[in-house]
Amino acid sequence: MGDRYWLWVGARLLVGVAILALALSYLGTGSGEKEFQKSLDAMKQVHSFRMSYTASPPNQHNEMLWEVDCARDILHHQYKIIQTSSNPPAEMSQDEMVVGGREYVRQKDGSWSKPQYASSGGSAKWFCSQLAEGSDSSLLPQFATMIKRAIIQKGDKKTVNGVRCREWLVTMKGGFSGLEHDTVCLGLEDHLPYEMTVDWEHSHSSFSDYNAAIQLDVPEAAVQPASATN
Repeated sequence: MGDRYWLWVGARLLVGVAILALALSYLGTGSGEKEFQKSLDAMKQVHSFRMSYTASPPNQHNEMLWEVDCARDILHHQYKIIQTSSNPPAEMSQDEMVVGGREYVRQKDGSWSKPQYASSGGSAKWFCSQLAEGSDSSLLPQFATMIKRAIIQKGDKKTVNGVRCREWLVTMKGGFSGLEHDTVCLGLEDHLPYEMTVDWEHSHSSFSDYNAAIQLDVPEAAVQPASATN
């Protein structure tokens, strides 16, 4: 009788452990990995987007904007760097555009010209191919890497730029100091990223205008070949 009792107790414990493990697989890091995989798949259908970025390293403030149009192979990039340690603060900015692999830089008079030196900052075609393949790029969150190397925990719901999203807390295993703790807010309906923060330099990124018609001031020289062909 005593042996049967302890066998019954052991069986109940094994069942309880199995149920707990199953629950944790859905509520713990497993659910985050599944959600990030949905995001990786959803980004394969993205053909245009905007990404804005700010960071505040010591004695400096950085602001950047990227606009990507896959259909027209256009990548627009603006950046502003302010040296807050100088008096008055020194500012450096640039406005660049890559159209069909050809680079242009905005001049002070508002015109576009070819740069003296190539920036090698990539092109819309490259970023769009990364999206279509489900690979990481330097603009959108590194979901493929996070799925493999991160501990992902569910956070609260919030609204970013008018879109309801859920924040996920990401801890990169073996990450560099200052880069191991991130947050990513994913749209509740489309699973796309709308906000990301990183401890390093208090960086903050926001993403918007997915698959929208982005209005861009394309350099006249970039459209002349197409006009001549027509």
